[in-house]
Amino acid sequence: MKLASPSVRFHLTARVTVEGRRRLDEADLPGRQGRLALVYLVANRHRPVSVDELAAALWGDDLPPSWQASLRALVSKLRANLEYAGAGRLTRSGGCYQALLGSAWVDLEESANAVDRAEGARRRGDLAAAWGDATVGASITRRPLLAGEDLPWIATLRDVLEHRAVRALDILAEVNLACGDHHLAAEAARSLIDLAPFRETGYRHLIRAEAARGDLAEAVRVFHRLRVLLDEELGARPSVDTQRALTEVLASTSAPPVGGTRGAAMGPAPRGGAAVPG
Repeated sequence: MKLASPSVRFHLTARVTVEGRRRLDEADLPGRQGRLALVYLVANRHRPVSVDELAAALWGDDLPPSWQASLRALVSKLRANLEYAGAGRLTRSGGCYQALLGSAWVDLEESANAVDRAEGARRRGDLAAAWGDATVGASITRRPLLAGEDLPWIATLRDVLEHRAVRALDILAEVNLACGDHHLAAEAARSLIDLAPFRETGYRHLIRAEAARGDLAEAVRVFHRLRVLLDEELGARPSVDTQRALTEVLASTSAPPVGGTRGAAMGPAPRGGAAVPG
């Protein structure tokens, strides 16, 4: 049997689906454990997965009676599913399973590749390529992964996706600012702040976006919200880079800052603590 071609697609985020010669929906998989097993094996397709490891991924520490037989039956059904869809195959060798998928597209892998490409394009100054790849990365990484499940490996994978989402949103905010789309820049910056409230780059993007949209008062309020958050939660103050972002937007307009002076906009220093880098 041939391995899957690039036209085969595995969507492991949101609703689990496989698009091959035929389409598989997660309802076609053998129950909850079938969905978990498919995601785990595809996410780890570049290495063998031991029988014990796969069992732990499905049941955690609460292994059912006769779990070995249950696992064999489950993998057998998954193998039949993939072969029916023409989407690769599952093998067992030396007490390990492995998903052999050839050059199939997997959304989790594409999210990593897209964000890496976007960062490279940003470094080269290719804003169009950076925007396109960052949009793909943000779209995938912000979808839910195995909603309703709380196994440790799923939490770890969600953390990985969240980190990629932060990177993608950072690029989108910066590129949209550079291209003059201040509304989309502000939208990406707010999403970045929601995901990483102590990461100052989101606030700097939002300060610049709001000022570019002509709402200097909102730009100053964004700075104040960050200052209060850092003071109350960390006993710290905004970094020099963030203070400079506000100073620059204040200097670029003839409108008076909130409070009448730049010092008032910055506000008093909080109760000690070092600056938090963005």
